[in-house]
Amino acid sequence: MSTTVTTPAAPPAAGRRPRRGLRSVTVQTPQERLLLGTAWGPRIVTWIVLLALAFLWLLPLAWAVNTSFKTEADAGALPLSWIPPNGFTLESYRDVLGAGNIQTWFLNSIVVAVMVTVLTMVISSLAAYAFSRTTFRGKSLLFALTVGSIMVPPQILVVPLFQQMVSWRLVDTYWGIALPQVIAPVMVFILKKFFDGIPIELEEAARIDGASRLRIFWSVVLPLSRPILAAVSIFVFINAWNNFLWPFIVTSEPELMTVPVGLPNVLSAYGEIYSQEMAAATLAGLPLIIVFMLFQRQIVQSVATTGLGGQ
Repeated sequence: MSTTVTTPAAPPAAGRRPRRGLRSVTVQTPQERLLLGTAWGPRIVTWIVLLALAFLWLLPLAWAVNTSFKTEADAGALPLSWIPPNGFTLESYRDVLGAGNIQTWFLNSIVVAVMVTVLTMVISSLAAYAFSRTTFRGKSLLFALTVGSIMVPPQILVVPLFQQMVSWRLVDTYWGIALPQVIAPVMVFILKKFFDGIPIELEEAARIDGASRLRIFWSVVLPLSRPILAAVSIFVFINAWNNFLWPFIVTSEPELMTVPVGLPNVLSAYGEIYSQEMAAATLAGLPLIIVFMLFQRQIVQSVATTGLGGQ
């Protein structure tokens, strides 16, 4: 936000009568000058564009939720309308919840997403700390390979990963779904950049007090990294929840399917049912919306403190 700073008046020039009092100077942050400009015109235009983009993003979501509360006849009727002639109903939600093992699929998604999140955070944070604070032979090459692996499409790894899960007898198990998702090079890169910004003097002081490197990592580095850890955890959780391809390949038992895999199976058995499809999509996205609303402050804070926002 812009702030007003009161400064003494400039000294008078030679031969001029001195002015008394103070003058107010409005100081804008670099972010305001970059995003909104210094005049009211660019600021108003910027807000109009942002509101228009927000409206375009929210419109499909609002239509999906609206359609989920319609009867199937109203959902497919022409012309389309926001207020259905027969009124709103919960029939689609009752049909979706009663048509399959959706409660089991939600539980499977939660278990898998939590497993992936915990394992990814442990592996990624340890790897990032090693790249940031330790020195070993081949460090630069290994970090370059880690960053380069971000550009590898995950689809090309499906066949070797499936063969590996078959050899380990992990097909149709929670571990078979979770383990291939725990390697996240982009998270290692983000955490490493954050650890680089932590003052080394804090760790040196702890080392003088006799703390081991693991103790320093646990008691000094991690408490200072709570914002970025929270944000990365949320991103990993959302990605694991939405993952369709790998759980679809590695599971065949309905009792082990996740929500993205199970819901299309229910819908395909009944053909194209618009209201039930929207109800299923709303149910699948509701946990992610709740997680984001609860932890949005951590996400914004992490972006502001790690330089991911262009600062």
